[in-house]
Amino acid sequence: MKMTLVLRVVAIGGLSGICLVGNRGAVPLAAQAPAAPAKSQPARPSSKEPATFGIGRPATPAEIAALDIDVGPDGAGLPPGRGASADGAPIYAARCAACHGKTGKEGPNDVLVGRVPGDAFPFARDPRAPKTIGSYWPYATTVFDYVRRAMPPDAPGSLRDNEVYGLVAYLLFLNELIPADAVIDQSSLPKVTMPARDRFVPDTRGRPKF
Repeated sequence: MKMTLVLRVVAIGGLSGICLVGNRGAVPLAAQAPAAPAKSQPARPSSKEPATFGIGRPATPAEIAALDIDVGPDGAGLPPGRGASADGAPIYAARCAACHGKTGKEGPNDVLVGRVPGDAFPFARDPRAPKTIGSYWPYATTVFDYVRRAMPPDAPGSLRDNEVYGLVAYLLFLNELIPADAVIDQSSLPKVTMPARDRFVPDTRGRPKF
């Protein structure tokens, strides 16, 4: 028996297709959904940025100088001035003892005073060992830099340079690093050898190998 094929266009539910029609029924050949509407493209931002955003103003030389006060391990950046532990004791009592304790050991904040017997360095094995100025800090100049920049916490930067020198002298004296009558200044402070000075080395991890 010979089968007759007829092409017929069929539209069902918005879909159109071409079917072969014969004595065995319609055989769909293809179906195609209506094309989706083109999505609108977001506007591209301008590649040209404004010269300024109209926020703030340039810092003045005086403002920059007030912040550019870092002190290096070798004493570079130390300001003129001087102080002894007798000068720093009343400053500590008035501005520091409430946070660090009467003798620097009581807290509640960081313990500042104390030496590990034999000036050992147990911190990798015992994380509970207090990292005091006398046991952990590698440079005396860092004490000056930190105190002048960040202390006291309610008024950082409010201490005069002579007050900072006196306070640092007092803290070094409490840690048995200098005598009570030692005078701390630009010349003498970098010469104070801290027990942990040789415990720190440059970190070379991640540096390119040549």
